[in-house]
Amino acid sequence: MTDDTSTGSPSEMHRDVGKGLLDEDMGPSSALAHLYRGEVHRMKYWRERLDKTTDWAVIVMAAILTWAFSSPSNPHYIILVGIATLGVFLGIEARRYRGYDIWRSRVRVLQENVWSVGLDPTQNVSDPAWREKLGDDYRTPVLKITTEEALAHRLRRIYLPLFAVLHVAWLVRITAFSPEFWLRTAAVGMVPGPVVVGLVAAFFATALVIAYRPRTWHARGELLDERLRKEE
Repeated sequence: MTDDTSTGSPSEMHRDVGKGLLDEDMGPSSALAHLYRGEVHRMKYWRERLDKTTDWAVIVMAAILTWAFSSPSNPHYIILVGIATLGVFLGIEARRYRGYDIWRSRVRVLQENVWSVGLDPTQNVSDPAWREKLGDDYRTPVLKITTEEALAHRLRRIYLPLFAVLHVAWLVRITAFSPEFWLRTAAVGMVPGPVVVGLVAAFFATALVIAYRPRTWHARGELLDERLRKEE
């Protein structure tokens, strides 16, 4: 006598696991709610990592500026050290931002195609293939934005104003705090002042180009300046 329930291989027995779990006619299931809550938690954790990097960058910048202007005898190039240190923090934060974008993009997919439609059923989903894309992303997670785009986001949000403050402070330090000609004061060791000034100007110009050059943004749900005011 054979058991009719034990038919098929293990792969055939498990091929329908999860089938219908997120069907449209079921509405957002408890499994989907838990999934969404988990993604929000991960996004929040990576958001906090970004904020900690920014906090340390501001603290280091404040300490360097305080020391640089505490005495006229203190060397001006400590501010250039601060600019370089801020660049290191920018690189770290851009890398973390790329990781943060993984979780934020998943949250935005669920918000756009599940919760927004649930709240307003008269609207259609923004991407009919969102299930397939989200499934592929869970099977093979990938970074969705380039390093340059991540740098541009963090420059626009935080670091470009900080760099501007340090550059202005450096200019004040080599002009108002020295009786010599400012190009001579800008020298660092054996490096002539004009070379130092040129390198500093080139660094800030490069940051401006990275931040504001025309590009197609790939970060999902990012509040870009041109999207802040919704057209009625």
